[in-house]
Amino acid sequence: MKRIFSGVQPTGTVTLGNYIGAFKQFVELQYDYDCVFCIVDQHAITMPQDRLELRKSIKSLAALYLAAGIDPDKATLFVQSEVPAHAQAGWMLTCTASIGELERMTQYKDKSAGNAAVSAGLLTYPPLMAADILLYQTDIVPVGDDQKQHIELTRDLAERFNKRHNDVFTLPDIRLPQNGARIMALQDPNKKMSKSDPNKKSTITLLDDLKTIEKKIKSAVTDSEGIVRFDKENKPGISNLLTIEAALTDQSIKSLEAKYADAGYGEFKASVAKAVTDHLKPIQERYNELINSEELDRVLDEGAENASKIANKTLKKMENAMGLGRKKR
Repeated sequence: MKRIFSGVQPTGTVTLGNYIGAFKQFVELQYDYDCVFCIVDQHAITMPQDRLELRKSIKSLAALYLAAGIDPDKATLFVQSEVPAHAQAGWMLTCTASIGELERMTQYKDKSAGNAAVSAGLLTYPPLMAADILLYQTDIVPVGDDQKQHIELTRDLAERFNKRHNDVFTLPDIRLPQNGARIMALQDPNKKMSKSDPNKKSTITLLDDLKTIEKKIKSAVTDSEGIVRFDKENKPGISNLLTIEAALTDQSIKSLEAKYADAGYGEFKASVAKAVTDHLKPIQERYNELINSEELDRVLDEGAENASKIANKTLKKMENAMGLGRKKR
């Protein structure tokens, strides 16, 4: 069975875009693949974090994984910092990477622009991400299209390491979602939906009150044409809402266009809002059951133990290949 790895940062809450681009995929994939899902808290500290808020966010994100439908009997769920092999392998891959290729990473350029005091961790983030993936001999990485560059670098580092030292790593492939690879902001459908957007009406989070979600969708920017059809260039707002409903209901865009052929925008938005709230209601209910439960801690403890067994085997191969430590008899 092929293995999938994916990691999500515990910074802020999970948006609808995050869910469609990642979490919804995870639930579907766990039945056909050996899935390893990681809460990447070490990545989170590349930017300043409040320690209490970070710990709260780690547990919240873990509860959302399970509430979204991840089954701990089918998939491994754990916290990155609880498996030390990640930081160790990350350093070895940092020594494999070049400054030039790290400085070319889009996320580094965007976040460091005009900031001389930016953390060095932001620059070396990609090798740690590569370590996360490569430690598990990952075959497939399901991500949104904004992460393609990082996966390409991961493959480059794996190939370089294998050629210089030994054939240690499996080269991972990327998997993009069929629908909703990029969910856009409700108030500005020309930019990606983001939890950092200052306009709270632009972003839906999985833990938003259902009435709030309905209001946000009904106030989403559209256009004056009055026809529901998919056209990203000329009708980005309508196209975004169609993409959201298609992703959550597993319907095609074409079938939704036919469904709304005679509908006005008010009716269309109300129907999209119902599709979103119907999908998120059971997730929120399960989240509230889990967030302060012993079950959640048990799942994370067992996940860290299982992940360590896999990661430590790869780490030992890496150390041997690079000549680190003493060769044990």
